[in-house]
Amino acid sequence: MGDISLRDRCYKLIARIPRGRITTYKEVAEALGIKGYRLVGMFLSRNPRPVEIPCHRVVKSNGDVGGYIFGVEKKIELLRSEGIVVKNRKIENLQRYFFRLK
Repeated sequence: MGDISLRDRCYKLIARIPRGRITTYKEVAEALGIKGYRLVGMFLSRNPRPVEIPCHRVVKSNGDVGGYIFGVEKKIELLRSEGIVVKNRKIENLQRYFFRLK
């Protein structure tokens, strides 16, 4: 039961990320009060509503775009369509687009 609540809290946080901004798996985990960055990734890989819950806006702390339910190329396409510069599968100037959840 606790996992369901945590998953729902995770999805609510992700839904707050505005268009043209990104955050990291680490930031999401810290906002949830956990250390499980991979757990956040698992939740996002099972996102039932990717349009409402824009998990493509969550990237790795090193700027790598990470995975996506519809493939990395689709994630990059979505990020670029929001004005985020991506080169070699990494966000250029991560801090410029970073959205703090806490």
